[in-house]
Amino acid sequence: MSAANEKRSGPLAGMRVIELAHIMSGPICGMMLADMGADVIKVEKTPDGDDSRRFAPLLACGESASFMVVNRNKRGIGLNLKTEGGREVLRRLLKDADVVIENYRAGTMEKFGLGYDVLKEMNPGLIYCSISGFGRTGPYADKGGFDLIAQGMSGMMSMTGEEGQAPIKAGSPVADINAGILAALGIAAAYANKLQTGQGQIVDTSLFEAALQQMYWPAANYFADGTILPKMGSANSTSAPYQVFRTQDGWINIGAANQSNYERMLQVVQMPELAGDPRFATNAGRMENRAALVELLTGKLVTRTTDEWLREFDAVGLPVGPVLDISQALAHEQALARGMTVSSEHPLAGAVGGIGLPIRFSNGAAGEETRRPPPLLGEHTREVLHDLGYAEEEIAALQQQQAILVGPAVAMRHHG
Repeated sequence: MSAANEKRSGPLAGMRVIELAHIMSGPICGMMLADMGADVIKVEKTPDGDDSRRFAPLLACGESASFMVVNRNKRGIGLNLKTEGGREVLRRLLKDADVVIENYRAGTMEKFGLGYDVLKEMNPGLIYCSISGFGRTGPYADKGGFDLIAQGMSGMMSMTGEEGQAPIKAGSPVADINAGILAALGIAAAYANKLQTGQGQIVDTSLFEAALQQMYWPAANYFADGTILPKMGSANSTSAPYQVFRTQDGWINIGAANQSNYERMLQVVQMPELAGDPRFATNAGRMENRAALVELLTGKLVTRTTDEWLREFDAVGLPVGPVLDISQALAHEQALARGMTVSSEHPLAGAVGGIGLPIRFSNGAAGEETRRPPPLLGEHTREVLHDLGYAEEEIAALQQQQAILVGPAVAMRHHG
């Protein structure tokens, strides 16, 4: 079924997006737009496609789980942009597109003769979204970047972990993911402007800026008086106790971040003596004597299980939560109730799980169901070229020139 005949819903229905992105940040941006109703055509290089197709773990069918998790709801085509035929297909795609997303190294699009200046002449309404390591301007504009590098340069790694430990990155690639979210936000804003003016523009963000944006609280301290926050593990620089504690069978996060919550916590743990201890009478005192307070509380918390404490704390309205692994988080009743676990039927892999769109719209179905599983390499090349007006003999000629990759015909598909 071509996109022209496919019923689409969501706030971005009607937006046409060409995704020239690979690995994570760009594909996350494209997937978010697709989840909200945009028609996203993912253009992959030939003959091997997006590099993440070879990332571990590989499923039994040979497809990559890493590729699967950030590429649903897209049509996929294979183009060889080193050939004139491949570039011509891309030009025809971009002529009527609303958005193009790319996360190539600086100068790559210009090398193909498809820089923004050229594309703007061809399509004045085109929104050109560039996601790079450090942005399109500044002394690092030509430097490649990765999530690890961005986390290190943003200050994030300097304050992650426990005091005395080597710098530690966040367990999840937060710079990559946040860059994709920022790009989607920028595209939505530029699209709103385009609907008013008819004009496109460049949307430019980077992994470095996406990581730096995560540093609001540390920056507040630095801007205030030059303080550079130390590593504090799971603890907080502004209030205590606000951190993870050991229990009899695991861990629990306790957010007793104000006086009322602190007093409710003491009520549950039955430690009234702490209420009268001058060291802990105020938040300032608790911060100054945090190590002693943590030691006292831990001595009590380890006498019962996490679930027992959760029930007790929940009963008095204290902000608490368990520390879950990914299997537990995805199976949690709240995640399920919010539609944060989704599934689509892949022609080779069968049921493929994914993380749902974390935004709800009261008047739309965006994020509630998956229209398309992640595409096979070149799966929709023939369909998209037909939509562009290519005749079958022209498609065959492009194949002969190795300008395109036409994937296998797939009958089994799930469309919303």
